[in-house]
This record gives sequence, C-alpha cells and structure tokens, in this order.
Amino acid sequence: MDPYAALRFKEFNIFLLVRFAMVFAWSMQFIVIEWQVYSMTKDPLSLGIIGLMEVIPAVSMALFAGHIVDQKEKRNLLVKCIFGFSVISFGLFMLSWPSMEDKLNTTTILYCIYFLVFLGGIVRSFLGPTIFSLIALIVPKKIYPNAATWSSTTWQLASVLGPALAGFSISWIGVHWSMCLIFGFSIMALISLFQISTKPILNPKIGEPVFESLREGLRFVFNTKAVFGALTLDMIAVLFGGAVALLPIFAQDILHVGSEGFGVLRAAPAVGAALTMLGSTRFPLHKNAGKKLLFAVFGFGICMIVFGLSTYFWLSVIALFVSGAVDGVSMIIRQTILQLKTPDNMRGRVASVNSMFVGSSNELGAFESGLTAKLMGTVTAVVFGGAMTLLTVSATAIVSPTFRKLDLQKDIDEHEANE
Repeated sequence: MDPYAALRFKEFNIFLLVRFAMVFAWSMQFIVIEWQVYSMTKDPLSLGIIGLMEVIPAVSMALFAGHIVDQKEKRNLLVKCIFGFSVISFGLFMLSWPSMEDKLNTTTILYCIYFLVFLGGIVRSFLGPTIFSLIALIVPKKIYPNAATWSSTTWQLASVLGPALAGFSISWIGVHWSMCLIFGFSIMALISLFQISTKPILNPKIGEPVFESLREGLRFVFNTKAVFGALTLDMIAVLFGGAVALLPIFAQDILHVGSEGFGVLRAAPAVGAALTMLGSTRFPLHKNAGKKLLFAVFGFGICMIVFGLSTYFWLSVIALFVSGAVDGVSMIIRQTILQLKTPDNMRGRVASVNSMFVGSSNELGAFESGLTAKLMGTVTAVVFGGAMTLLTVSATAIVSPTFRKLDLQKDIDEHEANE
C-alpha cells in the first residue's frame, strides 16, 4: 500500500493540521496546569484531582455525546468543540494573570482551575467521537488503516511538542503567557477547520430515541470481540500505568531537574510513540495484530517499573521513551480495529465508548496514581501500576486465545474489494 495514500487528499491534510493544533494546545495546557497546581499545593493528590475533574464529565457524558455525534453534521460540531476549548483556555489565561493572586486567594484560584478543567472534560466528551467520525468522511474506506496511522502519528507529534514546549515556556515566559500561547493555537485550529466542507449525515435513524441508540452502540461494542478486547486491555494498562501524572513530583523532588527537565520527561513517551507511528506507515502492523498488541502492552508495564525505580535522569528518559514506542504500537492497532470494524452510522457511539474505556482512563489513571502516591509513596505507586499492567496482559493472553490470533489483513482485503 502507498504509505502516503491518505495525504493525497487535501481535506485530510487540513484535518491533520487541525488535529495537531488541538492536541498540541490541549497537551500543553494540561502540563502547564499540572505544574501550576503542584507548585501551589505541593500535594500529589492535587494532581490526581486534576485528572478526576476531567474524567467525571468525560465518562458521564460520553455515551450521550456519541449519540449526538451520530445525529449531527460532523464539521460544524467540531467547530463548536474547538470554540468551547478556546473559551476555557482564555479563562485559564485570565486566571493565571499575576495580579490575580492579589484579588483571589490560592484556594479560590485552585477551585477555579478545577472548574475549568471540568468544563474541558465536557468538551472532550464530544471532541473525540467527532474527530473519529470525521476521518471516515474525508478518505475512502480502503485507506482507513493508512489514515488512522497518520492521524495517530499527528496526535503523537503534537503530544511530543506540546509537553516539551510547555516545560520550556514555563521557564522562559512563565505560566501566564504559556496559557496565552495555548489560546493562540486553539484559534488557529478553529480558523483552519473552515477549509473543510460540511459532510453528509450517514445515520439512517435520525431522531432515534436516545436510550435505544445508546443500547445499540453498547451492544455492538460488547458483541464485537476484537473491539471489546482491544479497549479492555488498553484501559486496564493505562489505568494502572498512569505514572506520567506524577512527573512533576519526579522532576521536582526525585530527579531534581526543574521545569526544563520536566518538559523532556513529559515529551519522551510521545517521541517514542511518534517514531513508532512514522515507521508503521511503511511497515504496517495489521498482521498478527493480537499478538503485537499483547507484547506492546507487556513492554509498557516493564517500562513503568524501570521508570519508577530509576534515580538517574537519562535512564528515566529512556524508560519513558520506550514506553511511548510500545504504546504507539498499541494505539495504531486499536485505532485500526475501530476504523475497520465500526459501521459508519455508529462511529460516534463507538468512539464514545472508546473514550470511556481508554481516553478517560488516562485521567482516572492520573487520579489512581495521585491517590496511591499519597498512600504508599510515589515510587511504590509507579512500580505497583507497572506490575498490575503485566498481570492484566498475562491474564488476557491466557483467557482469550481468539484475541491472540487476531489478524486484520482479511478486513483490509474486504474493504479494498468493495471500493
């Protein structure tokens, strides 16, 4: 297959630009918030609360958001999502104004940050399903795997640069102007999005009762073993492997590397994942996908244990880099499974379930890491999470031989034959 097949569509390139700008802004904003909150509180639990504030609305509204996405036009819905994020980022910019500390006490500022993060969780519950559904309307089905790879690669590249720039910008221009930069990227994404035309609504059941629609979406996910297995495995791994949420503690109190070192640590996993994804455009991962996914998540658990035990900065960077590389394999395989197995009229609902399983488990994992760090210590919490990941993969490999044998080549051949 042509490794640049998806890039030959103009709207897909614009889509990648929009996705890059949004992921860059969102990941950078999360890092700046983490740094600001921990600097204010010096309490690891406060980092967990940030994740919890985002995961509560993201999970509670996910299925409803998927129903709405399947019922509405995707381009305009994405415009509303990005506009909502822009309003939130502007609020954080105003809240971080240096003079604000003279007007509001630390507790009030902290609660306002939590509130804006909560609103961001609502926006995110719609953003993920909308993006997932829009991809399928921009490129032909036969190049879904290639489009999924480029989309995931763009996500990871933005995840590399966003955290890295966040760490450096905190040092160079401070939290306040870092928030201003984030707002600028969200506006750039909003303007670029209008170069993509509106798309047809492919759902034949417009006006379907919401609960009936949600049941249908859930039934599809739980009855499709490849989809359910991939989501469950990744959810458990991310939930217990959420060491990234504790990076401010490692940077400030264990490795003593400051904000610039924090940026390097935060970017290392995304660098590894981005390189994996760029390589996968020439060396696809769809053959023996089940075994590759199991090995990838097992490797992720090993890396978390090494990172937790390390007291050397560059060993920690390498462990995080490798964790990102194997996580990139997991992400590509999962996204390819979802794109190939999901009917067009259910993409919003399936993507919402995906966000509940995987996307929200990042924030729930942040809360779990913050809580366990509070209870058993930071290093022990990370090692515990890595060990739980290894147990999860081992159990999945034993109890699900069908998943071990999963191969996506047949699905790709069928889509090519139908074009």
